[in-house]
Amino acid sequence: MKFFKIGLVLLLVIGLGIFTVGFFNTEQAAAGEQAPPPPKVGDIMPFGGYDWRVLDVQNNRALLISDKIIETRLYNKEYKNVTWETCDLRKYLNGEFYNNLPNDFKALIAEATIPNDKNQWYGTGGGNTTADKIFLLSIEEVVKYFGDSGQLKNRPSSNAYYIDDQYNSARVAKDAAGTASWWWLRSPGDDSIYAADVDGVGYVDITGDVVLNDVGGVRPVLWLNL
Repeated sequence: MKFFKIGLVLLLVIGLGIFTVGFFNTEQAAAGEQAPPPPKVGDIMPFGGYDWRVLDVQNNRALLISDKIIETRLYNKEYKNVTWETCDLRKYLNGEFYNNLPNDFKALIAEATIPNDKNQWYGTGGGNTTADKIFLLSIEEVVKYFGDSGQLKNRPSSNAYYIDDQYNSARVAKDAAGTASWWWLRSPGDDSIYAADVDGVGYVDITGDVVLNDVGGVRPVLWLNL
């Protein structure tokens, strides 16, 4: 009977260890609950003080974007030609913003290789590929994850400066007060002193807004290890 009890305890310990492995299982195991299923595209996940929308899930990682505009900031402090690699907003997101996140959340954020393509309509250079923990979506990624009407590849003559399609409403973002506003993308605009954005009604502004504009909404993006 003694050996039976010891064996039973070992099985319980091992089982509990397996159950508690992984970020999504820890709290549920402590409460004796069943672990939730893996996140799906479209899910809203609260982490690090923000609500995050799942854009993609692949290779045990989830691509997350803040569900709301979390703050407004300028893209760059100086009125000059910049790229995502050199702009102040990138420095802020991968510095102060990242450092202020809870440690357990930061431990799960993967450093990602970020391509910075040229502006497809104007040919403005996007700069070098970067390695980031926190970043912004590009024009191409907004189209990929929020709906592709074909306008990016086939520039319309009726609205030659922006994408206006059936996916406008999906791209609308609100701030903490519930007000819809525009938000920055990392892609360059029609010139390197402009950065692309999504406006308050969901148009993708390919020409962009001047980098000194300090009311541009920020929606951080990251890859989270599952």
